Amino acid sequence: MSNVVTNKIKKSITELVGNTPLLELVNYNKKHQLGAQIVAKLEYLNPANSVKDRIAKAMIEDAEEKGLLKEGYTIVETTSGNTGIGLAAIAASKGYKFRVYIQDNVSIERTKVIRAYGSEVIPFSEVPIITETLEETDGDFVHAINILKEEVFSKEENIVFLNQLDNEANPNVHKETTGPEIWEDTNGEVDIFVGTVGTGGTVNGVGTFLKSKNPNIKIVGVEPGLGSIATVENPDIPEITGVHRFSDVEEKRVPGNVNKNVIDEIIAVETSEANAAAREVAKTDGILVGTSSGAAIWAATQLAKRPENAGKRIVALLPDTGLRYLSTDLFE
Repeated sequence: MSNVVTNKIKKSITELVGNTPLLELVNYNKKHQLGAQIVAKLEYLNPANSVKDRIAKAMIEDAEEKGLLKEGYTIVETTSGNTGIGLAAIAASKGYKFRVYIQDNVSIERTKVIRAYGSEVIPFSEVPIITETLEETDGDFVHAINILKEEVFSKEENIVFLNQLDNEANPNVHKETTGPEIWEDTNGEVDIFVGTVGTGGTVNGVGTFLKSKNPNIKIVGVEPGLGSIATVENPDIPEITGVHRFSDVEEKRVPGNVNKNVIDEIIAVETSEANAAAREVAKTDGILVGTSSGAAIWAATQLAKRPENAGKRIVALLPDTGLRYLSTDLFE
């Protein structure tokens, strides 16, 4: 008979991804006298502090299982920050090199954190093919990534481009983990799910799972308002990092992982509204979250104020930590 005593010591940060808690925003709900209950899914409690840790682990392990990613290979990805951070952390834990191409207007913390994990960071502005394509297409991010894939990545050896915009492991991990966690932690008592839309993976996966359990659950996707999208004429408009407009955008500009069939309603949020909600919830309930989380809270608040939603439970997914925004004016 073995004398080995099992313990709960983990061997890799990959074992720490997921199983984040739900927190009822008791003080926030009370302050606003909301008829519905807002509950937050705290994704900043993942090991690298965002919901993107889930897809980072899933995409890397999917590439390993398919034989695409081998020892000595370099992982490459494009990001507005959090996916890059998650991939940098998981890549480091698994012994892979990682190179990321990152948007220029993101907070400095994102770049510093990725470099801290030993990864290479290349701003979009240093890649002529990206800047030229974005200029020619008036900011078509999806097209720019496809050009980068065709003109740069396809000519390199021993690299794996994970492409979060189209990678099925992205929505699948939310269908397999995030959705079930919400269902189990609420004992199936959830009426509305609110999530911000970037690549579309979170809302797609969570929405698909929750609707499979109860078709009456309403799925709400959050996008930026028209006043919060930088243009060629106004490049300095403060944006909600990682959240993209999809409701009135040409289909070819929408990431493949956005599934509009799962989404019952779209709520547009301006950056100022998102920032205000993020600042407020830090003071009412002691959770420090970023602008995208603020956008989810603001949207959930509008839903909670509707008379038809009185007594309902709204679960809002909060993607990342406010510590990633300290160099911005979010908490000024």
